[in-house]
Amino acid sequence: MKNTNRFVAASVLALALPNLALVQSLAAENHTETAQTQPTAPVWPFEVSDLPLDPGFTFGQLPNGMRYILRQNGTPEGTAMVRMRIDSGSLEETEAERGLSHYLEHMAFNGSTGIPEGEMIKLLEREGLAFGADTNASTGYEAITYMLNLPRNDEDLLDTALMIMRETASELTIAEDAVERERGVILAEERDRRNFQLRAYEDRINFSAPGARFIDRLPIGTIDVISNATAAQLRALYERTYTPANTVLVIVGDYPVDVMEAKLKERFADWSGPAAPVDPETGPIDITRTGLTDIYTDPSLSENLSVFRLGPWIDEPDTLANRRNNVLRSIGYAIVNRRLARLARGADAPFRGASYGAGEVFEDARTVGLNVSSVDGEWRKGLLATVQVVNEALTYGFTQAEVDEQIARRRTALENAVKAADTRANAAFTNSALSLVVNELVPTTPQSSLERFEGQASEITPESVFAAFKADTLPLTEPMIRFQGRTAPEGAEQALRAAFAEAMALPISAPEETGALEFAYTDFGEPGAVVADDTDGPLGIRRITFANGVRLNLKQTDIREDRISVRVAVDGGNLLATKEDPLAVYLSGSLPAGGLGKHSQDELSSVLAGRSVRFSFGAGTDAFVMTSGTTPRDLELQMQVMAATITDPGYRREGVERFRQNIDNYFETLRSTPSRALGTAQARELSDGDPRFTLQPKAAFEALDFAGLEAAISDRLAKGAIEVGVVGDVDEQAVIDAVATTLGALPPREADFLPREEARQRTFTADRSRRTLTHEGEADQALIRFVWPATDDNDFIEAVEFQMLARVLKLELTDRIREELGQAYSPRAGVSLSHFYRDYGTITITVSVDVEQVDATRAAILDMIEDLQGDAITPDVLERARKPLLERHTNTLKSLGGWMRLTERAASEADRIVRYEGYPEAIEAVTVEQLRARAAEFVRADEAVEFVVVPETPATDE
Repeated sequence: MKNTNRFVAASVLALALPNLALVQSLAAENHTETAQTQPTAPVWPFEVSDLPLDPGFTFGQLPNGMRYILRQNGTPEGTAMVRMRIDSGSLEETEAERGLSHYLEHMAFNGSTGIPEGEMIKLLEREGLAFGADTNASTGYEAITYMLNLPRNDEDLLDTALMIMRETASELTIAEDAVERERGVILAEERDRRNFQLRAYEDRINFSAPGARFIDRLPIGTIDVISNATAAQLRALYERTYTPANTVLVIVGDYPVDVMEAKLKERFADWSGPAAPVDPETGPIDITRTGLTDIYTDPSLSENLSVFRLGPWIDEPDTLANRRNNVLRSIGYAIVNRRLARLARGADAPFRGASYGAGEVFEDARTVGLNVSSVDGEWRKGLLATVQVVNEALTYGFTQAEVDEQIARRRTALENAVKAADTRANAAFTNSALSLVVNELVPTTPQSSLERFEGQASEITPESVFAAFKADTLPLTEPMIRFQGRTAPEGAEQALRAAFAEAMALPISAPEETGALEFAYTDFGEPGAVVADDTDGPLGIRRITFANGVRLNLKQTDIREDRISVRVAVDGGNLLATKEDPLAVYLSGSLPAGGLGKHSQDELSSVLAGRSVRFSFGAGTDAFVMTSGTTPRDLELQMQVMAATITDPGYRREGVERFRQNIDNYFETLRSTPSRALGTAQARELSDGDPRFTLQPKAAFEALDFAGLEAAISDRLAKGAIEVGVVGDVDEQAVIDAVATTLGALPPREADFLPREEARQRTFTADRSRRTLTHEGEADQALIRFVWPATDDNDFIEAVEFQMLARVLKLELTDRIREELGQAYSPRAGVSLSHFYRDYGTITITVSVDVEQVDATRAAILDMIEDLQGDAITPDVLERARKPLLERHTNTLKSLGGWMRLTERAASEADRIVRYEGYPEAIEAVTVEQLRARAAEFVRADEAVEFVVVPETPATDE
C-alpha cells in the first residue's frame, strides 16, 4: 500500500543522490525569480530511489492527475494488455458501504453513458475477447483493477479498449434497475466463495489482529449491505474513489508508445474529479500481544500449526542498500526452508510440510514465525522438528555449501533473465508496472540486476547472511500459537504451549559442512544413430527417428529467447489401469519423491541447484510424461535426468510415505463442498461403477506401494515407445546430439504406442434418472449439473461444431442465468470429446445456486435447452462464440506451449498439425443451422443425466 511516510523519508535521501531529473528540476527553479516554492511529493517511487530505472518504460501524468505507464513489447507478437487500477478497494468503505467497492466492479459491466446495459461483454466478444479469460476485474483491500487482454494490435481495438476503460472510470450510469438485477449475482458470488477455508482465514486474522479495521473489510462485504445497497450509495462511492488522481493506467503490448500515449490522452485528458481519497486506516495492530493461543476446528481442515511473533513494521524504501540487505536475509530464510524441505522429503518425515519466514501486515506490523502442516494427530512431532531446525539456524548460522547452493540458484535465475530479456512476455512487464504502483518496487533491467548481484557476490558469506538473517528475525519467546484441524489437540492450549516449551529446550548442534555432489548419470551407452529425418512443410516441425525407435520432434523458434520446452512421452499411462486393478499406476506422480537409484530427491535438489532442470514424472492417459523448461546450456543435463528417470527410478520408501501422508485429508474432504461431492460421484455414476473411473476405498490407496508400481510400469520403462518434443531457441544439432547420447542410446524400444483397444472402451450410462447427492459444506449452497453423452474427437469437423456449441451454451447461460435472473455467479458449460476412449465424450452444464433456487434454476435451464432448438442461436450469438476462438487460434503459435501442443506427438499423431491448419476454415464454416441441429441431436432434456447436489444439513431459520 502506498505510504506517504515512506515518501517523506525517501525525499531526504534523494537530496544526496545523483537523480538527474531532480537536479534539472531544481536548476530550472533557480533560474526563476519566484523559486521559493514548497517541494512537491514525487509522482513515482523511483524518483526518490538510487536504483537504475528500466528505460523501456514510459511514465506520465495527465494534468488531471491520472498517471500512466506504457511499454512497447512484441511478445506475444501482435497482442497487448490494458490494466486500469483504481487505488481504492474495500478498505475505503464506510461501515454502511461494506462490499460496495466490489459491487461497483460488477456495475462496470452493466451500462454506461456510451454502452447500454448488457452490451459491454457482447461488444468485447464480437472483438474476440472471451469474458473471464480476456475481460475481467478484481477487487481487493486496496484497489479495483480492470483488465483487458487484447488478442491483436490493430489501433481500432486499442481505441475500443480505452473507450471501455474511460466509460468505466467516469461514465457508469448505475441505474437502480441494473443495481437490482446485479444484486443476485453478487449474493451468488458471496455464497459460492463462502466455505471452510474462508472461515479459517477469518479466524486467523481475528486472532492475529483483533480490532484491526481490515478484518471488517473483506472485499466481498456483508450480506446485509449487499442486500440493501442503493444506486445512490454506489454512486457516492464511485464519485469519491473513481477520480483521475486515484487512477493508474497501464498499457503493455505491440503498439508504438506514441500511439498508446496519444490515444490515452485523447480519451482521458478531459476527465475531471476531486483529489484522491486519503489512505484509509488498516489497523490498529497491537504488536505487544504475546503468549496467546488459538484453537480452531472444522471437519474439512487438515492439521496446521502456526507459531509467530509480531513486531513493528519497518519502512524500507526500494534502494540499492535495501536490496543488498534483502538478498542476504532472504538467502538465510531460504536455507532454513531448504533444511525443512529436506526433513519433509526424508524417510519418517515429521511433517507434511513446514516453513519459516517473515511478512508484513499492511504497514501496521510485521510477523516472523513458522508454519507446520502435519498428518492428523502428529502436530507435536512436526512442531518439535521445526522449532529445532529454526533454533539451530538462529544459533549456529549456515554452512558455506548451503550459501553456495543459494548463490547458484540466484545467479542462474538472473543469468537466464538476461539472456531472455528481449522476449519477455507482456504479463512480465505489466506485473512490474503494477508492482511499482502497489509495492513501490522500482522496475530495473535484468542486466542491472545481474550486475548488482555479481558486485555483491563476494560479500555473500555465511557470516554476512547469518548477520542479516538474525537482524531480521524476531525471538520466538512467548509466541502466538494457532492450531487448526479437524479435532482439537489433546490437552488443548496447555498441550500446545508445553510442546513448544519442550521444542525450545531440545538439544541443537552446528550444521556439518558438506561437499558438492555430482550428477551420477552421464553415460547411457553408444549414442544412437539417426535413421529417419524429415520436416513438416507448413510449420517446419522436424521429425527424427533414432535406430532404437525413439522419436524426436523438434521445432526451432526464437519467440522466447534462451528458452526451451521439453516433453517426453513413454507408452503406458492410465490406460494400463484395468477394472481388476484400477490403481495400477496411481503412484506414478509420486515417483519423483522416491528419487533416482543413485540420488534421493533431496540430493537431486542440491545436485541440480543453479541448473535450469526439472525432475518430474506422471501419468497421462496413454503415456507417462516428463516435462520441463530449460535453456540451451542445460539441455544436455535435462535429457540425462529424463533418461535416468526411465532407466533407474529410485522407488525409495519416502515417496510412498509422502503419498500416504495425504490420504486421510483427501478422504476427509470428499464432500466438503458441492463441487467436491459431485467430483467424487460423477465418474462412477456416468460409467455405471466402472472401477477405473470410480473412487476406490481408502484402504486400497493405503495399500499402494512402489513394489506394485514397479511391477506395473517397469516393462513400459524398459521397452515402451518414446516420443520426445523439443521446442524453443535451440541449435537443432545440439538437440539431436543431446537426445542421441541419452534416450537415443537406450536399448531398442517398441516403435509405436500400443493401441490397447480394450482399455479404450468406456461407456456412458443408459440410466438417465436424476441423481441427488449431498455435501457437508454451507447449508445454502447447491449445485446443478446436466451431462449429455457426445462422441470422441475422431471427426475433426464434428469436433469443431461441438466446440462452438459449448461456447454458445456458455453465452446463453451467462445471459440468462447470470444476467437476466441473477441466480448464479459463474455458470459453466463445456464439451469434452475424448481423444483416447472410443465414441466417448460429454457435454456439461453446471450452475451453483442457492438451495432455495434449485427448482427455479432447473426450470430456466430446461427453457434454455428448449429454446436452443428454436431460434435462440442467432447469427450474433454465433459470431460472439466464434470470434474469441479464432483469435485464440491466431495466437496459438506465439508461445512455446502452443508450439509444444503440436510438436510433442507430431510423429505419432500427425493429424494434430492437419487440424491446426484447417481450423480457421472449419470454424468459419459453422452455421447457425448446424449448431441448432447439434443442439437438437445432443442437448435434449430427456437425454441428460442430471445431478443435484444439496446440503446434508438443510438451512434453518435463526
